[in-house]
Amino acid sequence: MVDVARQLFAKNGLENTTMNDIALASGKGRRTLYTYFKSKDEIYYAVIESELDRLSVKLEEVAGTEMELEDKLVEIIYTHLNMIKDAVQRNGNLRAEFFRNVFLVSKVRKNFDQRETKLFTQILAEGVEKGLFEVDNIPFTADIIHYSVRGMEIPYIYGRLADGLPGTISRAIVQKLIHKALSKPGASSSYHY
Repeated sequence: MVDVARQLFAKNGLENTTMNDIALASGKGRRTLYTYFKSKDEIYYAVIESELDRLSVKLEEVAGTEMELEDKLVEIIYTHLNMIKDAVQRNGNLRAEFFRNVFLVSKVRKNFDQRETKLFTQILAEGVEKGLFEVDNIPFTADIIHYSVRGMEIPYIYGRLADGLPGTISRAIVQKLIHKALSKPGASSSYHY
């Protein structure tokens, strides 16, 4: 039902989709639909949550790969941005709701935000433990990284972030920022700028 609702919202928009439309398109009765969801807003929350769950799974996959910790942070950042951009572009009319209802989306993304911040915390802690990173307050630094990435979402979606720069150059700049911000003085690094 959630995927059917997502498709209808993407095609018709949130305002132009009714609970009856969702029930008919999913082949379920309205009673069945109302058993699971009290309102269209609840279904909308479920649609956003399902998109964010896909993103969380992918970010956890990236976090679990073997690579240098700085590379892992950059890969998580770009995976986040690319998947958010893909979700917004793939969902047609729903994307307008995504931007119009930022507060609503923020409420729904709370669990995702916590999961992503936890990934950043784990990577930072590992870097500190291995003597690669110098971070005075890991939870605060993880929050800063998370909210920085979140703040880049809209400019990235609209192509205004690093406008005119080839992807490899903008990625190298992000890599350098991560390196300069986190590297412990004297720690060995394979990065040359």
